[in-house]
Amino acid sequence: MTFVAKPRVHHPRLPVNEIGLTRRDYEGAVSTLCAGCGHDSVSAAIVQACAELSLPPHRFAKISGIGCSSKTPSYFLSRSHGFNSVHGRMPSVATGANLANRELYCVGISGDGDSASIGLGQFAHIVRRRINMLYVVDNNGTYGLTKGQFSATNDKGSTSKKGKPNLYEPIDLVSMALQIGASFVARSFSGDKRQLVPLIKAGLMHRGFAFIDVISPCVAFNNHNGSTKSYEYVRGHSESLVAADYVRGGSEITADYEPGTTEDVRMPDGSLLRLHKLDRDYDPHDRVGALDHVQRCQAEGEVVTGLLYVDPNAGDCHEILDTVERPLNSLGEAELCPGSEALDGINASFR
Repeated sequence: MTFVAKPRVHHPRLPVNEIGLTRRDYEGAVSTLCAGCGHDSVSAAIVQACAELSLPPHRFAKISGIGCSSKTPSYFLSRSHGFNSVHGRMPSVATGANLANRELYCVGISGDGDSASIGLGQFAHIVRRRINMLYVVDNNGTYGLTKGQFSATNDKGSTSKKGKPNLYEPIDLVSMALQIGASFVARSFSGDKRQLVPLIKAGLMHRGFAFIDVISPCVAFNNHNGSTKSYEYVRGHSESLVAADYVRGGSEITADYEPGTTEDVRMPDGSLLRLHKLDRDYDPHDRVGALDHVQRCQAEGEVVTGLLYVDPNAGDCHEILDTVERPLNSLGEAELCPGSEALDGINASFR
């Protein structure tokens, strides 16, 4: 493998954000993925989102499993904490990291094989446990590292590069996330930067489990006629529910809008996700309606993108478990080991 180093010298007039960092400070190593891979566009969107939010890179924990998608944390936020786990087990590591240090921004990067096949059980449980994190799936419908077999998210009837059809029904992770209780659910396309970047911003600032399924075409094995995960198919069969942007909290801003034209979704930290309604009367607070709409469009061969559902009053795992305000990794022995009397009381409560 040939390693390409990035230049050490940067342009002296690169624009800086609120904490004095440039976009380059949020980048990582040079990608070794195929030229044109949609995963690189997702990485670039994460870089842009974090830079525009002025979030300190060292306060991120980025975690992945195995697959082309799980290589991508090397390509963004090089100054952050990172852990590349085993196949399908990223949710376990992300759970531990979030419980140990609740002050970190936890970002999990997975793929359709990593989450919808070997990691399906772990995906289901990290959703229902409401781990406070952004969970991104780079969904290309194929196993790129093992030469193009169908993954579990590949649509029935979609063909391989050699023309063989997929015989099985797909697993839709968006539908699963909606059913099991994710408080922020979105789908986007790696080729739609204007939509993807605001969704990532909102997901990062959301308190609770934020899930984004990104259709990310594999240029080597799944970007041909007959594939429903190709650039051409998604561009021709996508329906964007809302034109969304992320607005940071600040002093009060008032505006006069016609009824039904906008929807302001207040995030737990006080910031707003401003939605501009299009043709459909879509309610992003209706979980059942979101699931119904996704299923209906899927049956018609359409890919629904945008913010599908958000709970403005969402909680996270720390509220459920009633953990202490301080990160667990900062507690001393006195707090972690309160003594035998406290242990006896805990044991007695289970009898």
